[in-house]
Amino acid sequence: MVFRAHYRVTSAILFLCCIIVTANNLIGEPIQCINDRGVPGHVINTYCWITYTFTLPHEQGKRVGTEVAHPGLGNENQDRTYHSYYQWVPFVLFFQGVLFYIPHWIWKNWEQGKVRMISEGMRGSLVGEKQEREYRQNRLVQYLIETMHLHNSYAFGYFLCEALNFINVVVNIFMTDKFLGGTFLTYGTDVVSFSNMNQENRTDPMVAVFPRVTKCTFHKFGPSGSIQKHDALCVLALNILNEKIYIFLWFWFIFLAVLSGLAIVYSMAVILLPNTRETILKRRFRFGAPNAVDTIIRKTQVGDFLLLHLLGQNTNQLVFGEIMDEFVRRLNFGSNSNLPSAPSTLEMSPIYPEIEKFKETET
Repeated sequence: MVFRAHYRVTSAILFLCCIIVTANNLIGEPIQCINDRGVPGHVINTYCWITYTFTLPHEQGKRVGTEVAHPGLGNENQDRTYHSYYQWVPFVLFFQGVLFYIPHWIWKNWEQGKVRMISEGMRGSLVGEKQEREYRQNRLVQYLIETMHLHNSYAFGYFLCEALNFINVVVNIFMTDKFLGGTFLTYGTDVVSFSNMNQENRTDPMVAVFPRVTKCTFHKFGPSGSIQKHDALCVLALNILNEKIYIFLWFWFIFLAVLSGLAIVYSMAVILLPNTRETILKRRFRFGAPNAVDTIIRKTQVGDFLLLHLLGQNTNQLVFGEIMDEFVRRLNFGSNSNLPSAPSTLEMSPIYPEIEKFKETET
């Protein structure tokens, strides 16, 4: 579930936001500036878009229409806050989407489809003849028995990618904060606090972080060769979209960081606490005789248990129970010499032709 939340849900959200912002830039007018007509409109628009605009932080919170014309605009003899991030928003969103997919890509190359191949033909509901199902299950159990204690590197890759998921979401939070000029870490809490403030005294933090009206200064030579300064007010309609995207991402990243942290705690409990593995078998997979569970906990290592855990997630609960019953029987009494030898994972996939051959020999 946590892996899917990273590579499937989060990547899809970021790529979708990237497409929306890019489409708005191409179809609409992301910035429109007005000046004293000393500079053509299309020139000032292009110049302010490819360079930067600015606001005045000391003018935030003042009454609009009486003290200031717009939030953050006023006397320029004060410190400025420059805004040039809006050009890079689509690229950063796309890059973040790729970052959230990388741990999954690493895991798929590490895992190499092992669970899919060894569980081939046993997913979903109970279908097919009993003879076929028993053959597949015996074949899988024999593989599990003969590869006991050989899956620890497999488990290491899984836990490493879980840790990368957590590191990745934390890095993305701080990277976004740096990208937005140090305003992202408290962005969500500021917005929540704003909604609870008095209507007359509050200043929208989304407007402070993503200003809708900014200033831009254009310099050019006049007829006499002197440098002329042209002030412009720029309307950033794109920021109406950006502020909504980033407030959603703030809450989503926080939720995902908490979820990923809990997943790491869960994995640590699986590694360090045998009681946790016992609880997983009994409550999650409803596999049940106490002696059987105790046998699995005592005779398997972390890598073996992880493989069983993933098998339980990818097979029907009743089928998984039958596999575990046979697995425990062989752990206690040894393998039957008449059963087929364990195949490699590469041999597990083409299982149906061998089933037909097995049926012919039986008849």
